Amino acid sequence: MSSHTKTNLDGVHSDVKVVERPTKERSHDLFLRFLGLSLTLVATILVGVDNQTKVISYAEMKFRATAKWEYISAMVFFVVSNAIACSYAAASLVITVMARSSGTKKSDLTDLVITALDLVLMALLFSANGAACAVGIIAQKGNKHLQWMKVCDVFDAYCRHMTAALVLSVIGSTVFLLLVLHSVLKLHYRSRS
Repeated sequence: MSSHTKTNLDGVHSDVKVVERPTKERSHDLFLRFLGLSLTLVATILVGVDNQTKVISYAEMKFRATAKWEYISAMVFFVVSNAIACSYAAASLVITVMARSSGTKKSDLTDLVITALDLVLMALLFSANGAACAVGIIAQKGNKHLQWMKVCDVFDAYCRHMTAALVLSVIGSTVFLLLVLHSVLKLHYRSRS
């Protein structure tokens, strides 16, 4: 709050108090952060609890085989990346809500750090999605040249859950991309005014 002395045309002085209202941050940012939190949380839970055990017959032998995400390093990367993104989305959502509810404007440094972290998490999620997708394609189609068999023919429920988690994570990655674009546009409009 600042106080200014203003001179009127009649030569009369008056003390005018100017109260600066913090600009309301649009609810887009909060909605996108909540959406990113929800999508990455559900993707993490879907993969984290997913496993399937089947009895497989091969050359007159029967054995039990279990498909779990811990057995494939790309899926471990996928789960850990989604868990990190979920945790970060929760923390950034709390920071954004606290700044909004206290009525104070977030500092430019806070905006810059959050935008940089949004960018890092977006890249992390897209790379984890790429790794999980590559393994998923091999599990779905196999590789005849390397004599890798199709796995999704046997572990169909496991593959369906992985596919659903991958779709949710890709949408979550896109949400983080939208957060970065939202921040860049905010910066652009702030620099023009």
